[in-house]
Amino acid sequence: MPRYAVNAGGERHVFSDLKTVMACASPLRSGDELAGLAADSELRRVAARMVLADLPLTVFLSEALVPYEEDEVTRLILDGHDVAAFAPVSHMTVGQFRDWLLSYAATSETLAALAPGLTPEMVAAVSKLMRNADLIAVAAKCRVVTAFRSTLGLPGRLGSRLQPNHPTDDPLGIAASTLDGLLFGIGDAVIGINPATDNVAACITLLSMLDEVRTRFDIPTQTCVLTHVTNSIQAIERGAPLDLVFQSIAGTEAANRGFGVSLSMLAEAQAAALSLQRGTVGTNVMYFETGQGSALSADAHHGLDQQTVEVRAYGVARPFSPLLVNTVVGFIGPEYLYDSKQIIRAGLEDHCCGKLLGVPMGVDVCYTNHAEADQDDMDVLMTLLGTAGVNFVIAVPGADDVMLNYQSLSYHDVLGLRHLLDLRPAPEFDAWLGRMGMLDSVGRLAPLAAGGLPITRLLGQGA
Repeated sequence: MPRYAVNAGGERHVFSDLKTVMACASPLRSGDELAGLAADSELRRVAARMVLADLPLTVFLSEALVPYEEDEVTRLILDGHDVAAFAPVSHMTVGQFRDWLLSYAATSETLAALAPGLTPEMVAAVSKLMRNADLIAVAAKCRVVTAFRSTLGLPGRLGSRLQPNHPTDDPLGIAASTLDGLLFGIGDAVIGINPATDNVAACITLLSMLDEVRTRFDIPTQTCVLTHVTNSIQAIERGAPLDLVFQSIAGTEAANRGFGVSLSMLAEAQAAALSLQRGTVGTNVMYFETGQGSALSADAHHGLDQQTVEVRAYGVARPFSPLLVNTVVGFIGPEYLYDSKQIIRAGLEDHCCGKLLGVPMGVDVCYTNHAEADQDDMDVLMTLLGTAGVNFVIAVPGADDVMLNYQSLSYHDVLGLRHLLDLRPAPEFDAWLGRMGMLDSVGRLAPLAAGGLPITRLLGQGA
């Protein structure tokens, strides 16, 4: 009798291995169809979920989806598994685990204690049994707090990355976009630039400019140029004012090799950044970006469905105690997430799964212009994530990134979400907004006064 088999709808459904069960149980998405991994009918998808629900969580400790001998990410996950933390749920099946996560017993405190005992595969599996409302409810109970110059992930707070990209890395254009974002109260998570020219000299120029703005106005935030990790290491060696080390990561060794990165390289960069001791309220110095489909696009997914391999990327991030992790959920394109339904689902999955693993998850609520999605869809995902307690979101001028050519959220979108859900920026940044005269008597962002805000007056004196 096959180990992975079930009768459903009057049919016998057999699955060749655990990877196939996971792939067929995953909600439909174009990337899995492209890879030939998706269930060929809704009935087969339900059958796979029936099998998955009855599997013990421990199966993911004994059956590696990517071979231990071939993959340093698998070794990282299994060698770092905390048996004591896992003990409270070790007797459960995947289905029982889902029910427990939705129960009163799964509090913020118990989930935080459990996180080191969960593997990415366990978390990916349970998410496949959840509806969107389940993903929101579970994520809302997870709190992952990190800090550098500002403290992120606290209850009642919504962080934001200010993304002032420019197609030619023009410092004046970047400075204008940065000022625009600051006036909307954006940037408490990070002021982060995707450089158009990815070399060490350009990186140092942008880092120095951002640091000058930050120190001039004593802004309690961190800055980052999202360059390759090797450029960050060289910039540190040259004395650049670097706060955070950035790197795109994925869920397999082969996919990370495609990014030109290894676990040892990330450890070297973390040590270099920590040696600078630039943080004031914390020492989380790493910033990672991920996205469903990255491993498949590199043909480095080992036959895994794209959501499972995405959650393994959070397993890569976790040991490095990052300040920030975000999925660029719709950025890779409709080949992987075809339309708004798939993008919204993936955003909620990524956020919930990252949080369950103890990773400080944010989301770039975004889409490309050739996807079947629009800004109304991003409004929906943004609002759902705000309800789910997302650590931070990303905002660009007018929701249109003119350098990367994709659509995200605007500065006023994030401001509106904070008002709607009664959320505030990070406490240190919130206090700075007050000192700069940018809040009204009840703590809301204030309109420009007749004489201009202090920050605009200072900029008018020769910035």
